[in-house]
Amino acid sequence: MFDVGETLVDETRAWSIWADHLGVPRLTFFSALGASIAQSGHHHDPMRLFRPEIDVDAESAALRAAGQSWHASAEDLYPDALPCLRALADLGYRLGVAANQPAEVAEVVRTLGVAFELVGMSAAWGLHKPDPAFFARISEELSLPARAIAYVGDRVDNDVRPAAQAGMLAVFVRRGPWGWIHAPRADPPEADLVVDSLAELPKRLGPAGGGPE
Repeated sequence: MFDVGETLVDETRAWSIWADHLGVPRLTFFSALGASIAQSGHHHDPMRLFRPEIDVDAESAALRAAGQSWHASAEDLYPDALPCLRALADLGYRLGVAANQPAEVAEVVRTLGVAFELVGMSAAWGLHKPDPAFFARISEELSLPARAIAYVGDRVDNDVRPAAQAGMLAVFVRRGPWGWIHAPRADPPEADLVVDSLAELPKRLGPAGGGPE
């Protein structure tokens, strides 16, 4: 099971759209985002810093109406994402995506040409990571015990820690602002497996049922 933002998808375009929409220089906006991450803040905090009264949902709708959707798209995929997914499928793994994302992102995921058995988005489920119910929902949807599921994500707080607590194999991808700020050098103790690129994952996991290296 894979997270989306900064795991499969590079969110640089999305955050750049928000910076431009708010009229804030991108470097300034990205710096505010990094400060918020370091303080375990919400990802809406940088927007509210520059515009305290902002209605994020309304502004998001305005962006979509202007043809500037910030939601993840196929063009935002990291170069290693599809090769990793295809390699894992060849190794016998069942694949899925479950993430804190708008419902529309599910349709993007389904266009990737990968046979996902589960595509679950928080907005559709009414559950958000790190809620334990989110990870329980994954097990229920797949009809699998947690110990049979590997969850891959870039955030220690939303992905690695709650996946490990749920009994899943927690895989940490050290990339993106959350990945580097949460664990810049030392591996998170909750992670069963740490990779710097999804290109490493098929070899590290090995054939389905064989266990990670």
